[in-house]
Amino acid sequence: MQTQNGSNDIDRAAELLNGKLISVLTGAGISTDSGIPDYRGEGAAVRNPMTFQQFQSAADYRKRYWAGSHLGWKRFAASAPNDGHAALAEFERRGLSNGVITQNVDGLHLRAGSTRVVDVHGSIDRARCLRCGQYYARTPLAQRISELNPWLEESESHTLNPDGDAEVHDVDSFVIPDCTVCGGVLKPDVVFFGEFVPTRKFQLASSLVDQSDALIVAGSSLVVNSGIRLIERALRKHIPMIIINRGTTKADRRADVKIDGGASIVLCDLLDRLSD
Repeated sequence: MQTQNGSNDIDRAAELLNGKLISVLTGAGISTDSGIPDYRGEGAAVRNPMTFQQFQSAADYRKRYWAGSHLGWKRFAASAPNDGHAALAEFERRGLSNGVITQNVDGLHLRAGSTRVVDVHGSIDRARCLRCGQYYARTPLAQRISELNPWLEESESHTLNPDGDAEVHDVDSFVIPDCTVCGGVLKPDVVFFGEFVPTRKFQLASSLVDQSDALIVAGSSLVVNSGIRLIERALRKHIPMIIINRGTTKADRRADVKIDGGASIVLCDLLDRLSD
């Protein structure tokens, strides 16, 4: 496999993708132009996210998580899809793509107009009861949290993290919302560290790759196992693989073309060339 750099890379990528049905795998790097920070990109802070085991183990962990998640959700909800999200929606509309598999939880692909989206790590815009399975839309749940914790709205600004939370330190008085059906523990419907991607979600993601003739990876360093498993699936099919990412990824040497650049501008450029 060859790794390319420069404007000729996009020409080579367009040649390989021309006339093929493309599946797309996206990561945090596609949402940076929407103001959402990247996990592992250049300048990203080192983080130790809360694990699912911690979240389950004690109310203190859940207070810290929900307080930060509430503040982060408000900023996530205010973010808008960028040109990269719009380009992928147009890929689908023009029949160039069979769908998007995203590692992101921000919901921006759907808001941009993509209709076939597999969010393998879940979505921050909904929550689920761990006891009875009841789902809750995040907007009315956020209103409930604000009513229970009016002081949180007056707190100083906090740093937004890529997984939809913010750092909040004084959470002793935070009131955790519970399930209104059974009183159980609510959890945002996202995959925490220490959890597995739901089997059904991975099957849907795999089917998109299996039914495609090429794969674009946009804005992912491919550190997470779910992404690597999909890469392996594409390699076994011997279909062209294009990686677009600022900085290195774990699959650069296995890509047909690696484009070191921003996902939004490159996807827009590719859309123009494939539509000519």
